[in-house]
Amino acid sequence: MDYILNIETSTEICSASVSRGIKTISYREHFIERSHAAILTNLIADVMKESCIEFAQLSAVAVSKGPGSYTGLRIGVSTAKGICFALNIPLIAIDTLAIIADMALENQHSENKDVLYIPMIDARRMEVYSAVYNKDLTKVRDVEANIIDNESFKEFNNKALVFCGNGSDKCKDVISISDSIFLPNIFPSAKFMTKQAHQKFINQEFEDVAYFEPYYLKDFIATIPKNKVLGER
Repeated sequence: MDYILNIETSTEICSASVSRGIKTISYREHFIERSHAAILTNLIADVMKESCIEFAQLSAVAVSKGPGSYTGLRIGVSTAKGICFALNIPLIAIDTLAIIADMALENQHSENKDVLYIPMIDARRMEVYSAVYNKDLTKVRDVEANIIDNESFKEFNNKALVFCGNGSDKCKDVISISDSIFLPNIFPSAKFMTKQAHQKFINQEFEDVAYFEPYYLKDFIATIPKNKVLGER
């Protein structure tokens, strides 16, 4: 049976888990922003200890590939790649928005076969990163950066829509589609990477450990803190 270490760092919540087959056997998460670099290795150590396995028993490492926080994704991917290099095991990449959609599907399961799940990650102002999935987690519309207004997602107004993820909170007063549910308190979690990671492992859908990069969707834009003056040291 395959043991997989799962790492998720795309938002302000940092998490890690160990799965065996389709079952999550240990899980840890941390909620303090801008602390991923300091806490991730501790979370990994905790889940490995709780799982009662050694690193040498891991079959693969799965990492949330984005889109999301530039810094968070860099930390998660570099950690995952380092473990894969050291153990000579494969790297699996999981779409962050697919993780959110899977969590929403479990939280708000619908018998309506026409329901669509629209995971959203908060970007700047009224912008979100989003995709559209059906209830089988098949992608109906690819990942995009969207500026949200009252015309957004009107092409799906004949469907029941579940908007989910931290980007959906700022959209609920703007999107004017009647048959809609908003689940803003769903964050991507390593706990919900298990099924997708296992399936990719079985299918041998592995990444090139040397060259794999996170899916940022947009280029990183550095900003200067408000209390920092140009030229100041």
